[in-house]
Amino acid sequence: MPFRKIINDPVYGFITIDDALIYEIICHPYYQRLRRIHQMAMAHLVYPGAVHTRLHHSLGAYHLMRHALGELAGKGVEISAEEAQAAKIAILLHDIGHGPYSHALEQVLVHNMHHEEMSLHLIRALNTEFNGKLDMAIAVFTGVHPKKFLHQLISGQLDVDRMDYLSRDSFFSGVSEGVIGYDRILKMLTVHNGELMVEEKGIYSIEKFLVSRRLMYWQVYLHKTVLCAEQMLIRIIRRARVIGAEAPNPQLNRFLNQQGTANADMEELVPAFCSLDDGDVMSAIKVWCMHADKVLSTLCLGIVNRRLLKVVYAADPFPVTLLTEKREAIATRLGLPADDAAWLAFTGIAVSSTYNFEDEKIQILFKDRSVKDISQVDNALIHENMRDKVKKHYICFLKG
Repeated sequence: MPFRKIINDPVYGFITIDDALIYEIICHPYYQRLRRIHQMAMAHLVYPGAVHTRLHHSLGAYHLMRHALGELAGKGVEISAEEAQAAKIAILLHDIGHGPYSHALEQVLVHNMHHEEMSLHLIRALNTEFNGKLDMAIAVFTGVHPKKFLHQLISGQLDVDRMDYLSRDSFFSGVSEGVIGYDRILKMLTVHNGELMVEEKGIYSIEKFLVSRRLMYWQVYLHKTVLCAEQMLIRIIRRARVIGAEAPNPQLNRFLNQQGTANADMEELVPAFCSLDDGDVMSAIKVWCMHADKVLSTLCLGIVNRRLLKVVYAADPFPVTLLTEKREAIATRLGLPADDAAWLAFTGIAVSSTYNFEDEKIQILFKDRSVKDISQVDNALIHENMRDKVKKHYICFLKG
C-alpha cells in the first residue's frame, strides 16, 4: 500500500506527504524544533495573530513545491522521481538553519553565519544519519544539480519559499495587501533553456506578487514597531554578552560566551544549536527582567510587558544633536553613564526594494519564444524608474 499522510493547513487545506523518507525527515528532532521558532520573530507584538512557526512555513513551501513540480511535469518538463523527491526535501529543509526568533537574531547568536549556511550544515548532518539519501537534495539546495530550475524553485526571485511566506504571513497577520495569486503563478511556470520562467499570461500575477512583497515589507516586516522590538531583542543578547549575564539554559550560555562561531567544530555546534528555540531566549529575558544591570533589565521588561522604545521613521538622517539629547536625558533619568544610555537611544536605516535590477531575474517567456525580464516588458508596472531602493531612517529611544 502506498505511503500517505495528510496535514491540515489553514492556508492551503490538506498537505499530502506521500513519501516515507520525507515523513521520517519531518519526524526528526532537528525538524520538529521548527515548531518552537516564530516565523515572524516579534511581529506578533503588532499583529497578534502572527504567531505561526517555521514549521508551518516549511510545510507550506513543500506543498507549493509539489504543485510546481506537477505543473512542470504536465508541460513535458523532464523531472525524474528522484529529482522530484530531492527538490521536495530541499525546500522542506531550506530554513532548518534558523535559530531562535528567525531573522531577528541571525548572526547574533552564531557569528558570521547566515541561516542558509547553517541549513546546509544541518542537512549534511541529516544526510549522514540517513545514509546518504539526501545527496541529491544537497545538490539541488546548493545549485550544483544540472537542472538549474530545481534550485530556482527553492532560491530564486520567484521561488515557492517567497510564495508561501507572503501568503502565510498575510493570512496570520491579517494584512490583505500580501495576498498573491500563488495558484495562478504556479500554473504559469515553465522551463525554457533549462531555466525557470513565467508564461506571458502570468505577467500581471507576477507584478502583483512583486508589489505585494513591497507592501508586506513596509507594512509588516519593516513596520516601525516590529523593527524596534527586534532591535531591542538584538541589544538584549549583545548586552547580556557584554556584561556576562547568565541564562537559565547552559547551551544558550555557550552562545552568549561567543563559542557559537562559524569557525567552531560543526559536529559539536550543530546539536548545540538545535537545542535552542524561542522559549530558551524568552526564559532568559524573563530572568533578566530582574537583573542588576539597568540597561538589560529595562530592555527585557520592555519586551515582556510590551513597553517598547519610542520609534520614529524619517526620510532623512536624524541630527546628531537629537540623538545626543535623547541619550543625555536617559542617562540623567536612570542614573546611567553616557555609554550605557547609548543602548537605549540609537539610530539606523531600514531598506527595501520592489525589484533588484542587478540580482533579480524574473524572465517572461512569450508565445514567439522570445524572453524578456519582467522590467523590460511593455507597459510593465515594474520598470527602471523603480530601480532605487526605498530607505527610511529611524531613531529609537526610551520614552520619558
